[in-house]
Amino acid sequence: MGAHAAVPEEAPLTVRPAFGLAIVGLGASLAPLDIAVNVALPAITSHFRLALGDVQWLVICYVLVYGSLMLVAGKLGDLFGHRLIFRMGLAISALGCAACAAAPDWPLFLWARSAQGVGTALALSCTPALATSLFPESERTKALAGYASMMALAAAVGPFLGGVLVELWGWPAVYWVRVPIALTALALSGLLPSPKLDSRPFDAVGALLLAACMSALLLSLVFSQRSEVPDLWALTLFVAALAVLAAYVWRANRVPEPIIRPALFADARFAIPNILNVLANLAGFAILLLTPYYLVNVLKLSALATGVVLAMAFAGSFTGAPLSALLVRRIGQRPTVFAGIACVGLGLLPLGLTGVETPVAVVALLLILEGVGQGLLTVAYTDIVTATLPPRDRGVAGSLALLTRTLGIVGGASVLTALQARGAEGFLGMAGFLAGYRFAFTAAGGGLLVALLLSCLWPRVWFAR
Repeated sequence: MGAHAAVPEEAPLTVRPAFGLAIVGLGASLAPLDIAVNVALPAITSHFRLALGDVQWLVICYVLVYGSLMLVAGKLGDLFGHRLIFRMGLAISALGCAACAAAPDWPLFLWARSAQGVGTALALSCTPALATSLFPESERTKALAGYASMMALAAAVGPFLGGVLVELWGWPAVYWVRVPIALTALALSGLLPSPKLDSRPFDAVGALLLAACMSALLLSLVFSQRSEVPDLWALTLFVAALAVLAAYVWRANRVPEPIIRPALFADARFAIPNILNVLANLAGFAILLLTPYYLVNVLKLSALATGVVLAMAFAGSFTGAPLSALLVRRIGQRPTVFAGIACVGLGLLPLGLTGVETPVAVVALLLILEGVGQGLLTVAYTDIVTATLPPRDRGVAGSLALLTRTLGIVGGASVLTALQARGAEGFLGMAGFLAGYRFAFTAAGGGLLVALLLSCLWPRVWFAR
């Protein structure tokens, strides 16, 4: 099957880089703004008269679809042009959000939610490549820092926006509000560079294998945290994911243009940063998963105060992204990634020592430190992946960086829930929650720091230019 390949270095700039980056950021913001849906979950549960466990499928089907398609969508951007795939994703996202808001029943809502996942995969996978195409190659890290800052800002705004919209207009508003955002980004996206194209084949069979592998892996992680699903199901899906991955590796080593080359991961200098990015996002997800309950039930904060404190983590990321670009120029990509992971672990570990008497300011400072670490990590790690893959595979590079983050978050939901339950054993009520909360953060932060120390057994990964 014939296709086309985008050549980023030949892309004509038709818009000022800062304005182009704002367009890309506006389109990319549709994904982090989905955090607003978490605020609307109680209202959605009531509207569709759902059991508490059923509403989780709202999250599952969305993450499952976009996570499974991310790498394939990035490859489509490399072959047919990142702007084209970005625009297709924006159009599908607008339709998906409108369909969610207008869905008359739960099954149709889930179908619409899945369509939204397709749009997110197409649009989001190409945004890092589009961001870097707007700047000279010497300013690639600056472009990635600007992109990461906009994503962090959208994530910080999401919970507040969700609360206001649900309060004023009900749960459909968290979907309706993204329709004009998607359409505005779509209308402006014609100003983004449209790269010259050449021919390269698209491995449709490899794409199906990779999507099936990611689907089985993500679903196994989801099922592992649902008590009503037999453990055998999760194990079977995990084994199936490994089997399909083996089939993909076999095929990828025999076709001229695979979706992503497995040989890349044979190099510890590439594989270990990818693994550590998964672990850092897994550990960091404890903040979104567990800290809201701690702030409300233990420290007795209001919903508004809880939102402000949680926003400190995203404010840290917003600050850490441009700092990362500066450090990459001064000390290099890999030491910056190392510093970012260390900050994440050092921010999380002391949260395992907090309790009823802990000042809110201390919690906020630790969240800021963790957020700064995430900002440092995201930019420098994405820069490593982008620099490792050839320029014609910028879509795959960006989507891989986004996929490892997704794997960490989905895995975190499973692992951290289990850790909290393990730590709460033998305690009752609020004492049980607090014991589990401390255990989960101690294990997450400490485990991440231990993994970082173990990675130093390969010192060239971090400290050799």
